[in-house]
Amino acid sequence: MDQAQLEKFVEEAASRLEVPGVAVGVYADGQEQYAFQGVTSIENPLPVDASTLFQFGSTGKTFTATAMMRLVDQGRVDLNEKVRTYVPELKLKDESVAREVTVLQLFNHTAGWQGDFFADTGQGDDALAKFVEKMADLEQVAPLGSAVSYNNASLCLAGRIIEKVTGQTFEQVIKESLLDPLGLKDTFYFSWEIMSRRYTIGHEQRPDGKIKVLRKAYESRSAHPAGGNVTATAADQIAWARFHLGDGRAADGTRVLSEELLRQMQQPTAESPGSAIGDAVGISWLLRDVEGVRLVEHGGTTNGQLSEFQLVPERDFAVITMTNCTPSGRQFNDEVVKWALEAYLGIVDKDPEPLSPTDEELAPFTGSYETIAVKVDITAEDGRLILNVEPKPETIRQLREEGEEVPEQPPIPIGLLPGEGDLHIVTDGPAKGMKGYFVRGKSGEIEGIHVGGRLATKTGTKK
Repeated sequence: MDQAQLEKFVEEAASRLEVPGVAVGVYADGQEQYAFQGVTSIENPLPVDASTLFQFGSTGKTFTATAMMRLVDQGRVDLNEKVRTYVPELKLKDESVAREVTVLQLFNHTAGWQGDFFADTGQGDDALAKFVEKMADLEQVAPLGSAVSYNNASLCLAGRIIEKVTGQTFEQVIKESLLDPLGLKDTFYFSWEIMSRRYTIGHEQRPDGKIKVLRKAYESRSAHPAGGNVTATAADQIAWARFHLGDGRAADGTRVLSEELLRQMQQPTAESPGSAIGDAVGISWLLRDVEGVRLVEHGGTTNGQLSEFQLVPERDFAVITMTNCTPSGRQFNDEVVKWALEAYLGIVDKDPEPLSPTDEELAPFTGSYETIAVKVDITAEDGRLILNVEPKPETIRQLREEGEEVPEQPPIPIGLLPGEGDLHIVTDGPAKGMKGYFVRGKSGEIEGIHVGGRLATKTGTKK
């Protein structure tokens, strides 16, 4: 593929979708290609270039997982061991879960407690310890090990395991065990590390089309193991991709992780067919198959910055994208990844066509649902389901206390998909193509909806 073709596609998509700044990297046929477009901020515009740092969010979970696998490699951690073996002070609202949850269940999102729990525990070295203390009040949404539901809090707890086992801070372990040996000199967690470098700030595209800068740039330090605050250049993200496409050695031949454990991370450990986060979860990696080819992926969202990270191990291929605007950045990322898969590999990742049921047939799916952070009201309209997502009062209060504005969320239309499993897909808007499924109880009635990778439980029925 000609470098010019990549640059042309990126420029067109970014301009059409009005994303202020983007960085894209592709690794194919043993070669790296990059494309940069736009500016770091619409208020203080500096051109995005190869040295520009973006927050890449939850792909940082794969750093946490890889650091843990190094401890497994050294015989210091057992994935199937109970978390309390390493963090005996762990308390949860459900004592049986606190007693039985394993290290692996933290990385495949099957712990089952409320996952979108974020607590500002400061910037000190005790941030993760304080965070784990606050987990004592988390409600159990699903029985331990019974379902995949994306869980940020679980990764923060995993970060605390790393600290307890090594006697170091989480960031020290990541730097010494991964960043330094892999030569990732432009990957950072702290604001003081990036403030003298060129970096992007997040933006939000409002429903009226106006784009504004989002003031808050950093989360609490306790979010670091889940991907909070972590930034990198496109080249460092491609270097991370090349490591996970390789055999566990750094570019200079240094053994970082055994090839067996590297490959194990990319094998399914929990099934989630039809979910927005893939058909299965490995050890942090999200997995799905397209045209018989296994895709190993992640991605992330921070305050106004969105990224995608995709590997195709059997084809020795990777594509990464980083953007600084929500929600248009998600659409940009989706378009670039799908284009790259087809342009470089001939893999067509096409969204399935939804069914056309009557509103009466859709009635059992309507009602009120909720997660720890939001309420979801679902109605039926013209053969589609309409999701109205509203932050809970405590979520709104927390956002305002942290100086953030409450995001405007337009209604989300979804259609049911053919086949078993009550699958659905977003049919329009910035989240178009995002998949999920409804959850039925033993009686056959709808009890929840898996949307955005999270399980929202049903709390009421529409009359």
